[in-house]
Amino acid sequence: MFLAVCATLSTFKAGGYSTLSLISQQQASDQWAFYQAKSLKKNLYDLSRSQLQLARAALPLSSPAAAEFDAKIAEFGKKSATYGQEQADIRAKAKQLELQRDTAQKHGKPFGLAVIFLQVAILLSSVAGLLKKKALWLTALPVGLLGMLFFANGFWLFF
Repeated sequence: MFLAVCATLSTFKAGGYSTLSLISQQQASDQWAFYQAKSLKKNLYDLSRSQLQLARAALPLSSPAAAEFDAKIAEFGKKSATYGQEQADIRAKAKQLELQRDTAQKHGKPFGLAVIFLQVAILLSSVAGLLKKKALWLTALPVGLLGMLFFANGFWLFF
């Protein structure tokens, strides 16, 4: 019965970590898409700023439009810098979500293995009980212990 309880808990924990891993991966993908959108906008402002700088350089020094060009060049520079900062924030959030995904995967794998070994041990114990074969029951014990080891590893990540 103890093996069955641990197998059930392992199933729930493995499912929870699997769900967390999938959700974190999707959120990280969303963040990277957001990052790319900001990158495109930043590049558009950088390109427009460069074009304005070239056009400004072609103007005579005393041109009345020079001040307007300078204002737009400064505005586009500020917007580009803003998008650059937003990109850094988004990148940090995406990396954090990827770390969360990786941690969930590290915990989920041992729980999945624990379920397998615990279920096999339960099956062997049940068959041994039905057939009244002590040798078969003794075979189930190390399989169950291995399942318990993976179960504990799911929590504390020994290996």
